[in-house]
Amino acid sequence: MKAATHRKRIWGWFFFDWASQPYNTLIITFIFAPYVKELIGDGVEAQTAWAFGVAAAGLIIAALAPILGAMADQTGNRMQWIKGFSVMYVVGAFGLWWAIPGDFNLMMILLFFVVGMVGMELATIFTNSMLPDLGTRAEIAKISGSGWAFGYLGGLLALVIMLAFFAESGATGRTFIGLEPPFGLDAEAREGTRFVGPLTGFWFLLFMVPFFLWVRDPRPGRAAPGAVKAALSRVWQTVRRLPQTPSLFSFLGASMFYRDALNGMYVFGGIYAAGVLEWSVVDTGIFGIIAILSGTIFAWLGGFADARFGSKPVVMVCIAVLTFVSISIVFVSRSSVYGIAVGPESTLPDTAFYVLGALIGAAGGVIQSASRTMMVQQARPGHMAEAFGLYGLAGKATSFLAPFLVGVVTAISGSQQIGVTPLIGLFLIGLILLAWVKPEGDPR
Repeated sequence: MKAATHRKRIWGWFFFDWASQPYNTLIITFIFAPYVKELIGDGVEAQTAWAFGVAAAGLIIAALAPILGAMADQTGNRMQWIKGFSVMYVVGAFGLWWAIPGDFNLMMILLFFVVGMVGMELATIFTNSMLPDLGTRAEIAKISGSGWAFGYLGGLLALVIMLAFFAESGATGRTFIGLEPPFGLDAEAREGTRFVGPLTGFWFLLFMVPFFLWVRDPRPGRAAPGAVKAALSRVWQTVRRLPQTPSLFSFLGASMFYRDALNGMYVFGGIYAAGVLEWSVVDTGIFGIIAILSGTIFAWLGGFADARFGSKPVVMVCIAVLTFVSISIVFVSRSSVYGIAVGPESTLPDTAFYVLGALIGAAGGVIQSASRTMMVQQARPGHMAEAFGLYGLAGKATSFLAPFLVGVVTAISGSQQIGVTPLIGLFLIGLILLAWVKPEGDPR
């Protein structure tokens, strides 16, 4: 009975990834971002606006993540925090329904987007901190990889549903399989595509039920008076102590840059393809299916590679692949591929971008799973929520940097291709900093 309960707990934990992934898949990358480009009209302007919206969310997350993590370690009560941030996720997702053609309020939509993204990221900090309680150090690599793969499957299924039944082409008013949007949704008002927000919210509400039924907080409790002050003090002490733990310090620094660059790829992949390759929402969705299928398979396989070879070499290989992809993206456009001119009817740019998308999915899924495992190896036992709070800080302290640099370079250059070049440098900085990371962390 105990083993069965533990298996249910692991599956419940998997369901958070399944429930939350559509915000990344449908909203940040493959459906809503290209739709925003359609509404704005100009790819450069859309990429710039999207960059600054993501940067604002990153600043908020960076400020709150370590404090909330420290509070959770002191007081427990992680499930209550997850419930609160889940409300933000749902409110932010539902609010995107109001991205109405002809009456598009960019600031309001970006506000809803930021609320949902902050809710998703902060909830993830608390669910990630539960990973060490799900298995031994030898088991958590496979658990992390399987969880990430399961989340990708959820994102894939949501994307297929969106493309098949809801996301209509602006030209035909029909979905990818030739249907009109259901429930009387008005194709002329793009209500099928706009339904991406409510669908993401409903998906989260439905599939978080197993999480809340099967997962139990290992340290339930209530916040004591002065908890915020104590958490701030604890975070400050931990940050001051970081130079004394060089492996953890280097890992947080490395992940700060390579995760920022990867998030930049996810955030701008759809809007880049819509502007540079002139893809529709449906075209970008197909690209997403390829990327997610690749990510699902390799995230699962990556868990085994992580257990066999260790997290550090797996992460380094993934960074090398993603650096290659970020360089390649600059050289793929409607008129040329790696400097070779192509005609306007050529499908070579589309094929090249599909291949690059598969590589992003594969390396991106593995690196996120392996990094989660690596954080457990670097953290001090008994301080997991605080550690993942710092991990969240590392992931978001410069998370404004990639979108901000992309936004600035895009605005100055007037080119979406040149605009994404800062991602190359961020990946390389992360790879260099990993040299100081010890696979098993600092001596305890």
